[in-house]
Amino acid sequence: MPPPYIPILGAAPVFPPADAALKEGLVAMGGDLSTERLLAAYRAGIFPWSVDPITWWSPDPRAIIELDHVHVGRTLARVIRKGVFAVTEDRCFRRVIEACASVPRAGDVTWITPEIIEAYVRLHEAGWAHSVEVWQGDQLAGGVYGVGIGRFFAGESMFHHVPNASKVALVELLGRLRARGCRLFDTQMITETTRSVGAVEVARSEYLRRLRDALAA
Repeated sequence: MPPPYIPILGAAPVFPPADAALKEGLVAMGGDLSTERLLAAYRAGIFPWSVDPITWWSPDPRAIIELDHVHVGRTLARVIRKGVFAVTEDRCFRRVIEACASVPRAGDVTWITPEIIEAYVRLHEAGWAHSVEVWQGDQLAGGVYGVGIGRFFAGESMFHHVPNASKVALVELLGRLRARGCRLFDTQMITETTRSVGAVEVARSEYLRRLRDALAA
C-alpha cells in the first residue's frame, strides 16, 4: 500500500479542508509561520505543531472547554477567594510564552521553539494573540496564552512556577472570555489541567461547525 498523501503548502496562505486530515490529524506540511497564514489556519480549524518541518494539524476528536460549564474545584476556589494571586492581561506576553516553552515535557522536547515564539509574538503585536498573567508579589507565578478571532479563542499553552497558578490563569481567562461573549474555547487536546476545569472532546465535524458560528459572530 502506498504511503498516505500529505499536502505540501505553497506560498499562498491556504489549507486543505481540516476534515481531509490523516487519521492522526495531520493536515499538511510546509509553508511558513506568517501572521496571515496562522490566522488562516485557525479560521480553518488547524494549528501548527512543529517547525522542522512545519506541520499543521486538526485532530479528531477535538478538545474544548464549555464556557458555561467551567468546573472550579473547592481547593482552587479557595485559592481564588483568598486573593493569593494578582491577575493581569497582556502585560508580558513574551515572558509568558517563553515560560511555557521552558516547561519540561516528555523526552525533554517542546513544540514552542524560538520560531514559534517569534511568530506568536508577532500575532500578539498585531492584536490576535493574548496572555493572562498571574503574579505573586512581583514574581510571575503562572500564565496562559492563546489566539482570539471573533468569538473564538484557542488556548495554546500554560505554565506555573507556583502551585495552582496556571489553573488560576486558565479559570480567569475563561471567565473573561465568557463575559465578552466568546462562544468557543479550543484546547486542542485534553491535559490533566484542562480536564480538571471541564475540558471535553467533541467530533471534529461538530468543532468545525461551532468554529464557523463563533467566527461569524
